[in-house]
Amino acid sequence: MSASDRRTAVVKVALEEFAKGGLNGTATETIAARVGVSQPYLFRLFANKKALFIATAELCFDRIGNLFEQAAEGLSGADATGAMGDAYTGMLVAQPEVLLMQLQLYVASQDPEIRAVVRARWERLEELVRILTGLEPSEVTAFFARGMLCNVIAALELPAERYYSHL
Repeated sequence: MSASDRRTAVVKVALEEFAKGGLNGTATETIAARVGVSQPYLFRLFANKKALFIATAELCFDRIGNLFEQAAEGLSGADATGAMGDAYTGMLVAQPEVLLMQLQLYVASQDPEIRAVVRARWERLEELVRILTGLEPSEVTAFFARGMLCNVIAALELPAERYYSHL
């Protein structure tokens, strides 16, 4: 396996582990063991734990952006946001690690480096939604507000049927 392929594998596993334990509660030894590499090799791929966490943040935002692009293909306005919202709620069920990682990203944003990355990626995602939908800024804000509510519903394992039909 090439270093690039190994790096990709590490980030995928790191997303799952950081989603559960966060930046401070996740051991790099656990990530290395799951991937089948030594911890020193892990740190040849990533300068430090924070660099790995940031790479994982990028993957998390990439997955959401790709999901939105696929869902909105050929649509605009409310049709696009409806399709993206449906796809997102499906992702929360099918890939709960993406939801949990998002929450960990916001907690870790106390660190200025991490905050800068998360903020920049949030703004890019917001711009992507605006471009895909053609909606006004206030409507994009409402879309993201509903998404954050979906995060809370999923994280607390509230009954989806009680809430999602009203969104």
